[in-house]
Amino acid sequence: MPAWSAQAVPPGNRSLKQPAIPGASARRTEVLRTTYHAKYDRIHQLLSRDAVLRLKIRNVAASYGIAPIHIIGAIVGEHTYNVDAYDQLQTYYVKAISYLNSSFTFSYGGENLDDFIQRPQFAACDQKSGSYALWTCREEVWDREFRGRSVDGKRFPNDRFSAVFLQPFFAGQTFGIGQLNPLTALQMTDLVHETSGFPKIDHRDPQGVYRAIMDPDISLAYVAATLKTSIRIYAKVAGFDISTNPGITATLYNLGNVETRAARLAAENRLRRKQGRPLKLPEENYYGWLINDKLQDLQAIAAES
Repeated sequence: MPAWSAQAVPPGNRSLKQPAIPGASARRTEVLRTTYHAKYDRIHQLLSRDAVLRLKIRNVAASYGIAPIHIIGAIVGEHTYNVDAYDQLQTYYVKAISYLNSSFTFSYGGENLDDFIQRPQFAACDQKSGSYALWTCREEVWDREFRGRSVDGKRFPNDRFSAVFLQPFFAGQTFGIGQLNPLTALQMTDLVHETSGFPKIDHRDPQGVYRAIMDPDISLAYVAATLKTSIRIYAKVAGFDISTNPGITATLYNLGNVETRAARLAAENRLRRKQGRPLKLPEENYYGWLINDKLQDLQAIAAES
């Protein structure tokens, strides 16, 4: 824990204008022949008219000790900038069932993920306690030892661990109402099991992993666990309480690698302290900026019964 107490991040955006939106998001939106405004309106309508979904969000938020606006912000950001929303919650259940009935594995180049993580480079990770530490360690080993490198005569892509091994349909694809990454779900499975009682997921059961991220009744717990973990890490590592700024939690939900980002911010602020300069606050990206900009609108949804 930092020597200083966690400093509350003020509400609102630090940037007056929305930061640049990545080209990949723009291309996805263009392919769908839609606009960001239309996609925002569609997910807004789903949340506004589905009282059952709002109740599920409130209940899961209470279980994880976070405000419902954090979950709403993550869902709205994903469906505005990544995929379009379905018209009704039931469609997400139907999609979940379709993936459970399909056959796929977690592998790359003929090497199963379970065999891959038995390589000696991952040995130190086996000493980690808990799913978050374990899979975070494995992701770090991938980035350090394999990403974009040739190892034992095999060339590995210069891409994220999850995109290479855990997204068998196409790299970068995420799923469900929370658009969860399978690696994120594996990291969160202990917390979800302890808090919500759902069975733990396992990388040796890809269909089980995809059920967790696609079934709304389960995936909302994983969304909440991811947001709660970001809040905890930023307080512990960076010394900032981000629990009242949903634009920041949405930004971290979008970007991932929370531990690394918190550590970098902490290191920069240690230097700023030595230099007598003001602390750098966590900053929103384009995705989080939208959530803070639309906060009054989204808070109204959260408050609806």
